[in-house]
Amino acid sequence: MADYDLTSRIAPHLDRHLVFPLLEFLQERQLYPGDEILKAKIELLSETNMVDYAMDIHKSLYHTEELPQDMVDRRVEVVARLKSLEESAAPLITFLQNANLVQEIRSDKQYNLQMLNDRFQIGPAQIEALYQYAKFQFECGNYSGAADYLYQYRALCTNPDRSLSALWGKLAAEILMQNWDVALEELNHVKEIIDSKNFASPLNQLQNRIWLMHWSLFIFFNHENGRNGIIDLFFQDRYLNAIQTNAHHLLRYVATAVIVNKRRRNMLKELIKVIQQEQYCYKDPITEFLECLYVNYDFEGAQKKLRECEDLIMNDPFLGKRVEDANFSAVPLRDEFLENARLFIFETYCRIHQCIDIAMLSEKLNMGYDEAERWIVNLVRNAKLDAKIDSKSGTVVMGPNHLNVYEQIIENTKQLTVRTILLAKNVVDSSPAAQATR
Repeated sequence: MADYDLTSRIAPHLDRHLVFPLLEFLQERQLYPGDEILKAKIELLSETNMVDYAMDIHKSLYHTEELPQDMVDRRVEVVARLKSLEESAAPLITFLQNANLVQEIRSDKQYNLQMLNDRFQIGPAQIEALYQYAKFQFECGNYSGAADYLYQYRALCTNPDRSLSALWGKLAAEILMQNWDVALEELNHVKEIIDSKNFASPLNQLQNRIWLMHWSLFIFFNHENGRNGIIDLFFQDRYLNAIQTNAHHLLRYVATAVIVNKRRRNMLKELIKVIQQEQYCYKDPITEFLECLYVNYDFEGAQKKLRECEDLIMNDPFLGKRVEDANFSAVPLRDEFLENARLFIFETYCRIHQCIDIAMLSEKLNMGYDEAERWIVNLVRNAKLDAKIDSKSGTVVMGPNHLNVYEQIIENTKQLTVRTILLAKNVVDSSPAAQATR
């Protein structure tokens, strides 16, 4: 399954701290030799200030208590730098630790700067020191402290580029602390700025959108409403174009979200169209499963790909976790995927066959005969399908299943409404008035 691992494609679009959870997952799944993972961690840590963590990994990798002199020197340097930054930012940090004084901070940043300078002799140098101190705290792995200081810094910062950089840092910190609700708020805030900001070139804006989509995977596959969120974001024209331009591998995640989300089945048709367009640039068992089923009507191929999908999901850092549902019950995403994928196979098979042999269908669903029969009975009952099961002959007899003209109009109107809302939102976000308010 290492052939389907996307870590090497995803990592360049992440902050290096966000790569550590991916490596931890791969180490747990043992997709690669343990020493290779440890070496990758040390390489990542070389550009951070998490020197104690790097030392621990070095000892584990080389089975020795002796440390390279450069690591020892690096630790001394980090401690000295941290102390220096703390002293530079001390006046502003002292102010921020006083709850009564913090209440005086307003949305008017110019007022804040003037008030801090007149009453507390805190100027631009101390505000810049706060940013550097927060950034250094993040590099040291103190994500909680970094998030707090970056939040306060943005209330004082008047430089849009530096403010956006601080927002990216806070988003990363919230993800690493697994504060999914707060992280989702920050993600939406970053998106608003990216969509409304005048970048130096369209390429820069494209790159920011691609970064945002990669970072969003942590949130969308952990937040209880994430499966709707990823579909809403990735199917927006600007972001779908970004995927088709330079992030084809993200099709795996949006395809999975559509498959497991029964309420968003209306997006399946557009997804299939994109998968067909990009099949020469990217494919994996999940996209090939949909292509086999809905393009080629190859049920044997879909059955084979479904077995591969099961292994792929369990070995993907974002898909292989147990996710809490609305009832806070931990459910493997794999189980939901297989259940819905089998439903797709059954529905598609029923559209082109009037009489279905249960034994044959059980093979296509990769299930035992008795298990498949119970599954079909429950499906017919719950979905109120026009079908009859003949246990003696072991067949399912389907009745006609055509949408009447009214149902067709309703379904097409729903799709048109969704597209219209998205287009209207894009127009509003890109208008000069909307940009001026930001």
